[in-house]
Amino acid sequence: NLSPCRFYLHPEMSDDLVGTHPPGAHSLVAVSVGYFIEDFVDMLCNQKLHQSWELLFHHSVVIICFGIAVLLHQYVGFALVALLVEINSIFLHLRQILLMANLVHTACYRLNSLINLGTYVVFRIATLAWMTRWLFLNRQNVPPATYAVGTVGMAIMTPMNLILFYRLLRSDFLK
Repeated sequence: NLSPCRFYLHPEMSDDLVGTHPPGAHSLVAVSVGYFIEDFVDMLCNQKLHQSWELLFHHSVVIICFGIAVLLHQYVGFALVALLVEINSIFLHLRQILLMANLVHTACYRLNSLINLGTYVVFRIATLAWMTRWLFLNRQNVPPATYAVGTVGMAIMTPMNLILFYRLLRSDFLK
């Protein structure tokens, strides 16, 4: 995830998450839209709906929100903040690989579980909380339609991520 690099290279985005959109940051969000579309189509074609509906729903929300940022050249900084969530995906995917390889009872799986939980709290829960707070504090500066999309997006993503966190906690630590 190159999102932190974009803020380092363009610190002005930290001050203006709405209007600042350097080409590299805009490209990163655009490529991310492409990734989410490709992953959506792949899941639709290769997985049963009852197994993937949550991720399909998640991807739909991300595609809409990031698509707005890409098409309007606005909220690119906010989308980059949202991409911080994907840092945790590295460890979620590694967890899936270790499960498929039947390596649940290994030190590697245990270490990944700890890192996964830590990055989940920092990069998913804390980021989503910060984004919700930012949206609420800046509601006067955000057009009503965009505010509605952002609010609905956060209202969907936050509970989904809290439920997934509980499932991970239950599966890897409370069994």
